Amino acid sequence: MLNEKNIEWLLHSDPWIEYRTRVDLLEQSENDARVKQARRAMLADSKIQALITELLDWPGTVLNSHRSASQPFHKLTFISDLGLNVNDAPVRQITRRVMEHQSEQGPFQLPTNVPTHFGGSGKDEWAWALCDAPIIVYALMKMGLGNNRRVQTAIQHLDGLARDNGWPCTVSPELGNFRGPGRKDDPCPYATLVMLKMLAQVPELSEGQSARSGAETLLTLWQNSRLVHPYMFFMGTDFRKLKAPLFWYDILHVVEVLSQFKWVRKDRRFKEMLNTLTSKSDVDGRFIPESVWVAWKAWDFSQKKLPSQGLTYFIERIQKRMELQPG
Repeated sequence: MLNEKNIEWLLHSDPWIEYRTRVDLLEQSENDARVKQARRAMLADSKIQALITELLDWPGTVLNSHRSASQPFHKLTFISDLGLNVNDAPVRQITRRVMEHQSEQGPFQLPTNVPTHFGGSGKDEWAWALCDAPIIVYALMKMGLGNNRRVQTAIQHLDGLARDNGWPCTVSPELGNFRGPGRKDDPCPYATLVMLKMLAQVPELSEGQSARSGAETLLTLWQNSRLVHPYMFFMGTDFRKLKAPLFWYDILHVVEVLSQFKWVRKDRRFKEMLNTLTSKSDVDGRFIPESVWVAWKAWDFSQKKLPSQGLTYFIERIQKRMELQPG
């Protein structure tokens, strides 16, 4: 059941939070005058405008760390989750630039430089990796391009890389023999997470074997979190800290993605993860960030002293999804 006090609190916050609260939590129509007003305010907000301006310069600088919260592809995902789409003129221009560089395999490329001692060429080149390609495809789908033929080609190729234990550390041919610090047969937890994030948006694949195997991999990693850490991705203290936006391998991001699969919601391991997350609320049912992205210091979830409306919205959205679970 929705926390009415929290809803009022969220409705009197940043425009993007008000807009998403009305649409996601209150289920108000996009045609509702209050929703339209909130969306206009969101698009005019200086923080949103700054993101759009930066993304119009896509792809930005050469990729050096997928974990960096300042990476343009993370910001692309964020505005797509807010509901910006190709009907917004700047977004239409951004997506055109994103799709200018598509590999022969299908995924869209980013300028990348992998040093020779890691198996790369040491040169700047257009390439893709399984820790960025699904994120870009996810954003394009959310922005209204899910039926685009080129996007569909990328989806099919990425889904085809699945193994029976999720997705491995995989890169495009341009990056040579590069592979992260793990055994070849191990799944990459982050690649598996973002692949599931992408597949959750594809109805015909979200119930498929690759999605089920990927979800089982993450749930098993949680179950064995003290013992198993493939590719040095841990589910320990730092993983369990509340952090927004949802960019990397942490409990909020994992629960958000897994909660989109109806067949996962009844799983005991998932419920345990969800309970770990929700147990962190204060007496009012609000959430205080426990870790922050410095690159997002202007946003309300980038402080660790007060309840964050943005962070609370993300968790309320998951709880709303769980309320809709039949049985």
